[in-house]
Amino acid sequence: MQGTAQMPRSPRPPPPRSVSGPFSRAAFAADINARGGAATLVRLLAPGASAQDQQIGAGAMAILGGGIGITEDGSESPAPDARAQESIRAAGGIAALVRLLALGGAAGVQWRAAKALASLCADNPRNEACVREAGGVAALVRLLAPGGAAEVQEATAWALASLCQGSRQAQDAVRAAGGAAALVALLAPGGAAGVREQAAHALGNLCFESSASRASVREAGGAAALVRLLAPGGAPAAQEAAATALTKLCLGSARGRDAVRAAGGAAALVGLLGAGGARRWAAMALHLLMDKHPGTQDSVRAAGGVAPLVGLLAPGGADDAHVFAAGAVGSLCATSAQNRASVTEAGGAAALVGLLAPGGDADACEAAVCALADLAGDAQERDAVLEAGGVAALRGVVARGRPAAAQPLAADALRRLRAAPGRRGGRRAAGAR
Repeated sequence: MQGTAQMPRSPRPPPPRSVSGPFSRAAFAADINARGGAATLVRLLAPGASAQDQQIGAGAMAILGGGIGITEDGSESPAPDARAQESIRAAGGIAALVRLLALGGAAGVQWRAAKALASLCADNPRNEACVREAGGVAALVRLLAPGGAAEVQEATAWALASLCQGSRQAQDAVRAAGGAAALVALLAPGGAAGVREQAAHALGNLCFESSASRASVREAGGAAALVRLLAPGGAPAAQEAAATALTKLCLGSARGRDAVRAAGGAAALVGLLGAGGARRWAAMALHLLMDKHPGTQDSVRAAGGVAPLVGLLAPGGADDAHVFAAGAVGSLCATSAQNRASVTEAGGAAALVGLLAPGGDADACEAAVCALADLAGDAQERDAVLEAGGVAALRGVVARGRPAAAQPLAADALRRLRAAPGRRGGRRAAGAR
């Protein structure tokens, strides 16, 4: 019995770290407005302008659009400035930036123009559509060609990630332009860490809810390339981006899951279960990979994944890793007596019972009930549920009537526990009366 938590919304891809700086965007915007605003910046991008002017204009647009690390205190990733984004588009700034990319030119101009497009498209569907209509997707994909400057490739991958977030039309355009293969190529070993991180972000956004894009990424060798990023000692930010992309590659795609399994993804993801922001994505990817796949369940156990997954079940952290860990533990409990034994030995019964407390996350509660029902049906592991107070907790779920999807499973688990003998192996089955 297994439950599936909802896919978390991906955050906006973080900007390349090289664009951060500690000064006030508000003061900068006021200064630009005093000099003529967006129209002045667009004039700096004219084909006959000097490379220096073009760099200044594109760089200023990137700052004004937001989404890059320029605030009063120097903190990273402020929210996009919708008003500035709209004014730059209305002044013809997006078309001018795309024209700069198409013309080629100095690397400094290209990376600032790509960075500006990423900033202007952040959380802005109208600007994303404008970039597509101006031919910006093909121009950006061309900048990913081998041999390009690393800073240009990094900013370009960020721009493609920004374009693809939440836009099926952008995903289709990137795929049609050959973007999947170009982004996968950026993940090759030895590449710059920032380039690989942004490429992984872009691949994740490209794959999300797009079966055609998942197929393109898979066929380009994306599963193996992303798994390689998870190797011990890698950059944590790149590993989190890769784990996110692997989750999206697996979601709704049996072939995607098979490709990740074949690349050794299950064992690699186990290594991320204690790794900050990556742990929630690693837990969800493992849940997807183990679902109805006993071989992967056994591989996760053999890789030492049971204890860290159980360790993630405690709610109250900064993220929702416990929700996805509950689904993964449920997958482990579904088919294998040996895996169920490993879960109880790691303290999983008590941790799962803890997720049934009133006021907890509904998805986590549902997944925990599924796992507890499987443990309750195993004569060798039933006592662990009883001793953890499982009967009272399950009764509470039934009495509350929610989550609704968990009600039949909670009732089934209670029937199994009530049918248990009072003792097994000398341990008292507390609370079974």
